[in-house]
Amino acid sequence: ALLTMKAIVIATFLGVFLICTYAAKEVTKKMKKAKLYVPQIDCDVKAGKIINPEFIAKCPPGCQDVKYRVYGTDIYASFSSVCNAAIHSGIIDNAGGKILVQKVAGHSGYRGTFSNGVRSLSLPRWRESFIVSEGKPRKGVTYPSTLEYSSSKSTTVKLGDAARKEYQTSLVLTPATQMATTTPTPTTTTTDPSTTPKPTTTPTTTTTTTVAAAAKTRPGLHRVRDIAFRGTSTSTSNRNILRPNTGIQRQEPVAAFWRAAGSPAHLAMETDSWKPGLSLFDTGFSSKEELNPKPLEPTSQGNPNCKVDLSFLMDGSWSIGKRRFQLQKQFLGNVAQALGIGSRGPLMGIVQYGDDPSTEFNLKTYTNSKELRNAIEKIPQKGGLSNVGKALSFVNKNFFLDANGNRGGAPNVVVVMVDGWPTDRVEEASRLARESGINIFFVTIEAAAESEKQNIIEPNFVDKAVCRTNGFYSINVPSWFSLRKVVQPLVKRVCDTDRLACSKTCLNSADIGFVIDGSSSVGTGNFRTVLEFVANISKEFEISDTDTRIGAVQYTYEQRLEFSFDKYSTKQDVLSAIKRISYWSGGTSTGAAISYASEQLFSKSKPNKRKIMILITDGRSYDDVSVPAMAAHQNGVIAYSVGVAWAAQDELEAIATDPDKEHSFFVDEFDNLYRFVNQLIQNICTEFNSQPRN
Repeated sequence: ALLTMKAIVIATFLGVFLICTYAAKEVTKKMKKAKLYVPQIDCDVKAGKIINPEFIAKCPPGCQDVKYRVYGTDIYASFSSVCNAAIHSGIIDNAGGKILVQKVAGHSGYRGTFSNGVRSLSLPRWRESFIVSEGKPRKGVTYPSTLEYSSSKSTTVKLGDAARKEYQTSLVLTPATQMATTTPTPTTTTTDPSTTPKPTTTPTTTTTTTVAAAAKTRPGLHRVRDIAFRGTSTSTSNRNILRPNTGIQRQEPVAAFWRAAGSPAHLAMETDSWKPGLSLFDTGFSSKEELNPKPLEPTSQGNPNCKVDLSFLMDGSWSIGKRRFQLQKQFLGNVAQALGIGSRGPLMGIVQYGDDPSTEFNLKTYTNSKELRNAIEKIPQKGGLSNVGKALSFVNKNFFLDANGNRGGAPNVVVVMVDGWPTDRVEEASRLARESGINIFFVTIEAAAESEKQNIIEPNFVDKAVCRTNGFYSINVPSWFSLRKVVQPLVKRVCDTDRLACSKTCLNSADIGFVIDGSSSVGTGNFRTVLEFVANISKEFEISDTDTRIGAVQYTYEQRLEFSFDKYSTKQDVLSAIKRISYWSGGTSTGAAISYASEQLFSKSKPNKRKIMILITDGRSYDDVSVPAMAAHQNGVIAYSVGVAWAAQDELEAIATDPDKEHSFFVDEFDNLYRFVNQLIQNICTEFNSQPRN
């Protein structure tokens, strides 16, 4: 019986063991059979729009098309179509398929080539790149089944009962969370008692008392303009320090700036012109909130509705004085708190400028508002001049780098703080920064009075430095003591990612050179028709010395520069100059004319200006056009050819930039030239809009 019992126990044990072993094998088989779900992407999806640093995706058929632009060879700019880049690299063909995409650092140059039926384009620089390989998972890497896209949908986020105010921001939703996210979670807003005065029932009295107290602690010689708020002092300030090359001290106006809310002086403060009719101090916040800004409570992740990489250019010049420098630091601290700094939200660094700029800390130094505010408070003043242009060049070349915490997928924003006016020129440095994809805001405090404007090196420097979009990118504050009022308006603009775009459009960013056939076969009447065609194209562009510029060359056997890009800076002057061009008459040497235009017009274009040549001819050239045209293309000239009557189609195609069908036109009669005005402008804008502009 005992043996029988032992046998039963052993048999039972073996049975359980076999069952468990079988079940484990089945689970293992199922796990082996389980396949990775590969998300599908569309042909027009660009790598920069996908947040994931590495992913496997499936491309659909039919992505081999010129409208899906590709920039680079082997390593591609993140502005490229992912799927067409994969075709260009030979990983897949036009039938589609799975690919592995890995994000890498940006490059200073991308080389365009023709490969596997796809022509990629060259690009001077871009902040993020990617490489494409066969769609097989790498060992030890987990790949997402759902890709996370950067979105720009707008939503209203309530800041809770404590704040009782709303602001518009850009909400980033992933496909996985979009359905679940219907109402933003309320966030309780708190105020840092160390930097914000306690609310009182008489804010005017509180402010006056604070100003008076501050004045008592300073020697009479250095008393600053806060005394003027009481309307009782005639003392000078540190702003009386001599500006270079002026020989004139800046005089301090004596006026009582502080009035009760609603008084004429209060309402006369700087108007927020990007929203017509809205005062900067009527931006949806109550007077108590303006005096006591209630910023977002800092979190470890940051405010996801404001994902920007932000650099403040802090004015450290001697003209600002110690008191105003301290007010500037308080302002920057309040902005940092209001932004909600964090790894999934805004990141902020600071560059201080004087004679020369220097980075106080970069984007990755601090990842929460509290630490950032503490660091700002400890910044010492540099001193020196107000070299804003030099500071912008420094930021453009050195700040927004991957090594400094630049994230690639987040817009790059620079906010320039300026006390009075710069001591160097800012236009060129600003333009280069904007055309590199940097969004520039200017906050100017205590602008020059009428008697001081003669001392400014570059008049209207703000208009030349920022995007011309109804004042959205510029805020003028009449006094350093009013600066606290613009914290929330500035934060709202910086976080409005739908409106963050470089100032350049297809209508205000080019040097356009017309190369006009003046040969005998054209005739006087038809030549006037050609000039009307040139004028009708020109008048559609925004013409000025800082926007689009127009130049013209007429040719026969010889060439003549009718006017250069820098000759006329208004649209009316350009149109009048076109009308005055006299008919020359002679032979047709188009190749020589292209070389002449390259040397006399386009070699003198401003850096990073789009160089566009529009050549109009009515016959075959006596010389070769292909070599001069190729040289022009290699020097960055985008060439459009317009042929009339006896013009040779093969020459028109050789002159035109690829693809020929988008850059060459033919019409049988001069009187029909007008039909191509809109089409030519549309093609110029389509090509411009396909280029990377963050």
